[in-house]
Amino acid sequence: MTSATALSRWSFGLLATAAVLPIIAAQLSPAAAAGELKVVATIKPIHSLVAQVMEGIGKPALLVDGKASPHSFSLKPSDARALNSADVVFRVSPSLEPFTIKVAEALPKSVTLVTLSEAQGVALLDTRTSATFEAHEHGEGHDAHGKESHGKGPAEHSGHDDHDGHDDDDEHAHGGKDGHIWLDPENARAIVRAAATALAARAPDLAGKLEANAAAAIARIDALDAELKSSVAGLAGKPFIVFHDAYQYFERRYGLGAAGSITLNPEVKPSAKRLTAIRAKVQKLGATCVFAEPQFSPRIVASVIEGSAARSGELDPEGASIPNGPELYPTLMRNLARSLNDCLAPRS
Repeated sequence: MTSATALSRWSFGLLATAAVLPIIAAQLSPAAAAGELKVVATIKPIHSLVAQVMEGIGKPALLVDGKASPHSFSLKPSDARALNSADVVFRVSPSLEPFTIKVAEALPKSVTLVTLSEAQGVALLDTRTSATFEAHEHGEGHDAHGKESHGKGPAEHSGHDDHDGHDDDDEHAHGGKDGHIWLDPENARAIVRAAATALAARAPDLAGKLEANAAAAIARIDALDAELKSSVAGLAGKPFIVFHDAYQYFERRYGLGAAGSITLNPEVKPSAKRLTAIRAKVQKLGATCVFAEPQFSPRIVASVIEGSAARSGELDPEGASIPNGPELYPTLMRNLARSLNDCLAPRS
């Protein structure tokens, strides 16, 4: 089946979904029925993809802005009001955004909660359970997870995703699925489709516009994917260390080789034992680069590379410093590729 044929069939399905939901349509709030969707997204990359789907229709609200972390975010009263008055709320997973667990329990039944880690077509990776990744761990394949959820309560999960608060010294504390799904463009395509379907179910009169926007967004992601593949093609086999294990979707997609992370849980300061293990890994592998993140102190990275030939760089998995909106997602992905090239590419 060609990609054009597959997209055409999906587009027909989107319109059909919107057409066969009279019960939901009958329960729409007046705003949704009038075509004025009120939409909330939890984090910046998801907000960007949803904003592309809503182009020319409206602008989604964002909860976790700037350098705030979804792992430790607390709702303000204004956030609670936005959530309670929304038609649709998008999150990745209860583990990536733990504050949404209570949110899901408290949302009015009029609000559709979409858990994107369960969207059809999103492929999940197991969380790596050691900060010093071994070759057999890195070589495991995607674990497809095809259930789509538009329910009102918290999603069912076996185990935890990637940040569950265990002691950072425990090499095998984390299990479950990695929540940084947007860093694989294939998952971004699935997120766009899920967003368009959920929004069309709440506003059937907008289904045609949502379909067109989703098709345009997917075409942009296709072009971005090809661009990134070419951009990082020369980096295969160059070991590097990341601040926390947020990048394996990007690594797997483009054949890159992170050798470990400074911490398993970015909310817990890495222990002396952890830093010693990472320093040894840097020395053993001759790692070219150790990457910080803008949300966390660069002093830890400076400590890790002290006395080695490794350089420091910065990777930002959520676009903390990028202006919000439709352009954030492609900018975020290009910035990752640029940062990797700047630090890992051979220097004359």
